[in-house]
Amino acid sequence: MKTITKEMTIREVLEIDPTTAPIMTEDGMHCMGCPFSQMESLEMGCAAHGSDVNALVDKLNEYIASKA
Repeated sequence: MKTITKEMTIREVLEIDPTTAPIMTEDGMHCMGCPFSQMESLEMGCAAHGSDVNALVDKLNEYIASKA
């Protein structure tokens, strides 16, 4: 199992597990198809959307771990 970090791009997270998209969307990040998602880190995306990156990373890692 790969661990999600705040330095990863949105694209990298989606490559690890595409079903994480709704978690990011619930957190205010509606940019899965946005060109910035290819190069923007989770930290940058959360800052732009006013979300807590650490909480999001925790949610993503908990979700991925629950599927293992």
